[in-house]
Amino acid sequence: MNLKKTRLPLQLGAIILYLVVVTGCRRSGDVGRAAPEKASSWTLSMAAPIDHLDALAREPMIVEHSDGTLFVSGYGAAFMSGKDTDEATLWKSRDGGMSWSRVNVGTKADGAVGNSDVDLAVASDGTLYFATLVFDPKVNEGKQISIGVSDDVGATWKWTLLSKTRFDDRPWVKVAPDGTAHVIWNDGHGVCHAVSQDGGLTWTERARVHPLGGSSHLAVGPKGEVAVRVVPISAAGSKYDEGVDLIAVSIDGGITWREEAAPGYREWSPGGNFPVPRWVEPLAWDARGALYSLWTNLKGVWLARSIDQGATWTMWRLAESPEVAYYPYLVAGVAGELAATWFSGWTKTWQAHAARIDVGEGGAPPRVVESSPFKPDSWQQNRIWPEDPQTPDPAGEYLALSFLQNGGLVVVSPIQNMREKHFGFSLWKVDERRGELQRTK
Repeated sequence: MNLKKTRLPLQLGAIILYLVVVTGCRRSGDVGRAAPEKASSWTLSMAAPIDHLDALAREPMIVEHSDGTLFVSGYGAAFMSGKDTDEATLWKSRDGGMSWSRVNVGTKADGAVGNSDVDLAVASDGTLYFATLVFDPKVNEGKQISIGVSDDVGATWKWTLLSKTRFDDRPWVKVAPDGTAHVIWNDGHGVCHAVSQDGGLTWTERARVHPLGGSSHLAVGPKGEVAVRVVPISAAGSKYDEGVDLIAVSIDGGITWREEAAPGYREWSPGGNFPVPRWVEPLAWDARGALYSLWTNLKGVWLARSIDQGATWTMWRLAESPEVAYYPYLVAGVAGELAATWFSGWTKTWQAHAARIDVGEGGAPPRVVESSPFKPDSWQQNRIWPEDPQTPDPAGEYLALSFLQNGGLVVVSPIQNMREKHFGFSLWKVDERRGELQRTK
């Protein structure tokens, strides 16, 4: 999402009024699915955030290098400087997130540009990938996708221009166990796909994943399986392909694709705002090759698992939400180990959520534990009446999180507080404690 995009911002009064009407007459397609049992002796808590104040870092992404270095990227610095584009922003921490420094990713002349959506990935050999988007706020259109690659823990970078097409939008990058790097994006005419098999030195654009829809998310499995979430919204919300709501899976490195309908029910609308704000519909593969899909609707937060590469799915409702839940994100670790985030509510009821999820091999409901809800320091200022109170704002369309090599879990959130002149990001460390397993009815 871009500062100038108009997906969420937000006609909050209209959204709230709409939800008051529709909440009482929710769809019945998911009725009857039992909420998962919870283990009362399993707790999840979040420490006070570690704030890093620097440039604006909307929709930040986080990864951990094999040597333990944490990297966070985000966008928004260009808009604070008044420029149309700027050098892409990236930070690193060598002490577990306690302190951060800016990474020199190169100059505009080197191709290191970006002022919108970002993504990060790390290969098993330590190669770091940094995908960026250039967005033109004057016409509300993306116009360029680039990928930066570093094989020396961020010390030096090589940049490649992947696309310079009107409506370029929402890049994602992931790396397979054999080192093949995959990047997807959309341009209003379907989902594009490029690969590199030489550590990012050269890139080859392959046939489109799908001729319609947007690049909502990308996941790579333990055997190199690739899954792409294709949704009806693309081109920064300016194009809507009715009925495009699918997951494309490739088992040959993205040469051929099999498409299946996405599991579950979602309320879609042009622009992605009503009645549930939507953009990223996350996917994740766990270490044993199970594929997961996470989404929200007016009935709550839902998880589906496929053990046959997306052909069939088992679905569970993870949580009911008295307020509308939206903008979920999902990561997977070892077999059946997942973590998720999402937002709920508006204005005074607005808050963020983090959860740990354990999924067994059978059909039993997952075990789920949530931390107490939390509130990132991200706000929207009224541009017409700047003296009015700020309102809470996700400052992006997900809250990224990551399992760490030491077994920990971290969440990164944007800091966007114009009133206090605070800009940057926060790192939230999640503490998990397990006791004797006692299922509750």
